[in-house]
Formats: sequence, C-alpha cells, structure tokens
Amino acid sequence: MTADFEEQPKQQFDIGRYMDMVRRRHMYFLVPLFFGWLLVWGASWVLPARYLSSVLILVEQPSMPKNYVVPNVDDDLQTRLVSISQQILSRTRLLLIIDKLHLYTDKRRHYTPDEEVAMMRSDIHTDLVHDPTTGAITAFTVAYSAPNPYLAQQVTKELTALFIGENQKEIEKQSEDTTNFISDRLADARTNLAEQEAKVREFEAAHEGELPTQQTSNLQILSGLQAQILNEQDSLNTAKQQRVYYQSLIEQYRTLHVAPSQGSGASPTEASALDEQLIKLRSQLADLSTRYTDQYPAVQNLKDEIAKTEKMRDQEVADLKARANAAKQSKATSNTNDLSDGIQSGPLLQLEGQLRANQTEITNREQAIAGLNAKINNYQARLNAEPASEQQLADLTRGYEQSKANYDDLLKKENESAMATSMEKVQQGERFTMLDAPTLPQKPDFPNRLKFCAAGFGFGIALGGIVVGGLEFLDGRLHSDKEITDLLPIAVIAEIPEVLSSRDEKRNRRRVFLGWAMAALVFTCILVGSAFSYLHA
Repeated sequence: MTADFEEQPKQQFDIGRYMDMVRRRHMYFLVPLFFGWLLVWGASWVLPARYLSSVLILVEQPSMPKNYVVPNVDDDLQTRLVSISQQILSRTRLLLIIDKLHLYTDKRRHYTPDEEVAMMRSDIHTDLVHDPTTGAITAFTVAYSAPNPYLAQQVTKELTALFIGENQKEIEKQSEDTTNFISDRLADARTNLAEQEAKVREFEAAHEGELPTQQTSNLQILSGLQAQILNEQDSLNTAKQQRVYYQSLIEQYRTLHVAPSQGSGASPTEASALDEQLIKLRSQLADLSTRYTDQYPAVQNLKDEIAKTEKMRDQEVADLKARANAAKQSKATSNTNDLSDGIQSGPLLQLEGQLRANQTEITNREQAIAGLNAKINNYQARLNAEPASEQQLADLTRGYEQSKANYDDLLKKENESAMATSMEKVQQGERFTMLDAPTLPQKPDFPNRLKFCAAGFGFGIALGGIVVGGLEFLDGRLHSDKEITDLLPIAVIAEIPEVLSSRDEKRNRRRVFLGWAMAALVFTCILVGSAFSYLHA
C-alpha cells in the first residue's frame, strides 16, 4: 500500500492551496496593494505638470525640376538637420531664448547658465517623419516641454523660426560655398589653360615649318622645288651647249675673215658646222620628246634654240655668199686695218653679244640651282625634324586638351552652381514649411496620471505578492491535510473532521465579510482614482 502511494504522481498546481492562502492572507495582500497604488497615483498629483507644445514642419522639395537646375547642396537631409540642431542648440542661441522669455526663473534657486542650457536641451524634442514607402524624410516635429502651456507654445514658435531660418541660411551658405569653390578652381584651371596655350604657341613659333600639320605642304613644296631644279638643270645644260655653239661660230667667223684668200670656200665648212650643231640639237629634242611632252620647258627651250640656229645658219650662208661676191670685185689692196674692220663687222658683234648673254644666263641658272638646292635641303631638314617635333607637340597638346577638358567641365559646373545658388536665394529650392502654428497644450504631457494609475496598480499587486510570499515563506505551520500526508512516511487510514463551534463559524463569516469589503473598497478606490485621473488629465 505504501508502494501504491509512492507511485501516485504528484500534483503540480494545487488550486485549493492557493485559495486557502488567499483566504488566510487576503488582508496582507489588499493593504499593500492599496497603499502601493495610492503611493504611485498620489505622486502623479504631486509632481509638477509639464506641458508639451509641438509643431509639424514639412520638408518641401524644390519647385524647380532637377532636370533643369541641379541642386548644389547636400541631399542628406538628416545630416543637415543634425547640423542645424547643433547650431540651434548651441549655448549662445539657447541663452538668447532663455533671456528673452525669462525661462527657468526659480525664486528658491538660482541656476547657472550652463544648468539652464542643459535643462532647456533636455526639454527640446525633435522627431523625424519618414515616408513609409520610400523611407525618405518628409517632415519632422519640434516640441518643447514647459510648466506653462503658453510658455511652451511661445518657445516652440521661437525654435520653429530658428529651424526654418537656419535651414535657409545653411542651404544658401552651402550653395554659395560650392559656387565660390568651383569659381576658385575655375580660375586655377583658366590660368593653367593659358599656360598650356602659351607653351603650344611658343613651340609652334619655334618649330615653324616642322609641325606635323605642315608635313603635306612641305612635301608639296619639296616636290615643286625638285621639279624646278630639274627645269633649271635642263636649261643650264642647254645654255652651256649654246655657249659652245656660239664660241665655235665666233672662232669660225674669225678664221674666215683672217684668211680671205679662201674666199667662198669657207661657206661649205661653216655650213657643215651649223648643220652638225642642228643635228645635235635635233637629237637632243628627239631624246627629250620620248620622256616629256611638248609643253615641258626644256623641250620648248630646245625647239626655240633649233629655230634660232636654223635662222643663223640661213643668215650665215647668205652672208658668206655676199662676202664671196664682194671679194671677187674688191682689189687686193686691202691692208690689215681693213681686215680688222671686217672682223669687227656686225655679225661678229652680234655673236659676241649673244655669247655674253648666254654666259649671264648660265651664271643665273647656276645661282638659281644653288638657291633651289639650299631650299630643298631646308625642307628636307624640316621633314627629318617632324617626328621629334610631332612627339613633343603631342605631349604639349595632351596637356592642353586635359586642361581644356577640365576647364570646360568646371565652367559648366560653375554655371550650374550659380544657377542653383540663385534658385536657393529666391527660395525655390528645398525648404521647411510650418503647416500649423505651434499647438497650445490643454492637458499636461507629464505626468500622465492615467498611466501613473495603471502603474500604481501594477506596483501594488507586486508589493502585495511580495508581502504574502514573504509571510508564507517565514510561516512554518501546516495549514492543510495534504501537507500533513506529505509529511508522514505512511499512508493516512482515517481523518478526524474539524469541529467548529458557533463562535468559530461567526468569526469565519466575519473574516470573509471583511475580506470582501476590503477588496471592494480597494478596487472601488482604484476605479474612482482612474476615472478622476482620466477626467482631469
């Protein structure tokens, strides 16, 4: 039987035991519950009231689309609000508001300026309002807590004006600073660009004719000079041939007049010399015609020379015939002076003049060829120097292009920044707008007496539970038959019921009545206090 008793499972939760505990300890629970609630609830009526005035400030986006005017200020509104808050909550700003509105004046105590600033900072509250879809900041609230509702409203107005004004000043300052910074960088870029341009101009002036852009013209000029020197060379060769021809004619003419005894026998010799000269010229013309056209200068010069030679041959033949006839009719009485006069006749003078003109032409041709060779050497030197000049110019041009691109980019940014600054000055950019005036609080924000009432009720329950638990822990008596059976090592066979007298029954009934009356009183007081707190909150 003892084994069967030991095998029975132990009951985890004995409701009868707790009900017996409530019956025995209800007064010890209700009294701490009441006084705990009364203590917390009463404190809500003793603590000084604080009124909270708040205002909602809307963050308006720029009225000008960003596609037309790009803002040049920081887009991080939260960072800007932190910066503005630090400026507004600075010691100097808060002391001005404190002195203006006579805040924190307590006759019982004189606060130092630092203590006043610290208290005012603790009374100022700001909260951000985010868009639930995008998470962007769309508005924020500014609130101030004060013992006087009108004072709270007035301080909130001052803070709101500071937030709106400081935001506009901050945006304009950031915009102007950005524009000034870009303008300074643009001035540096303009100076750098001018230096690069000066270097390029100096290089181009120092290497005139050696630049890569002049390579085509140099090649064309060099080709023209080479064609000219070929023409001059051909003309020079022709002039030298003419000189030999003129010299041979003069020698033949002098020989003919020095030995007049030969008479007309000189005519076949002189004619044959002219014929040989014509054969040579015509051979040269045939050779040039195979390589050049009739419009080639050397071909035209050679044709002119052949025509002149043919004309001279015809004239010389006519002269020889005339002199032969004159020699037959003249007498042999001519002397040396007559011979000398004959030598200095018109045809000889003409040949000598042509020889001198030919010599002058040869000299001019040689000088022209020398000049052309000098020019050709100059242009060839330019072409040889072009690769090095091209590399140096490429380095200078690269620096110039980079400076030009940097300058153009900064110039564009300066124009955009100046336009954005102008937009901010006319308040067309992002700005703060107060939707409604700061509220005039009708009820104190602290203490919230209804919350204090609920907190006091919870505190009273916790206090009553602690008292009852402590008493049960310190009480070593047995209050139920289960405790007795659990204490005995053997099973209980029989129980003797409790025999109560009429006096005991009356005492128990009175105790139950007092317990219910006390519970009703406590909960009625709590309900009345809650209702009073709600109506007078």
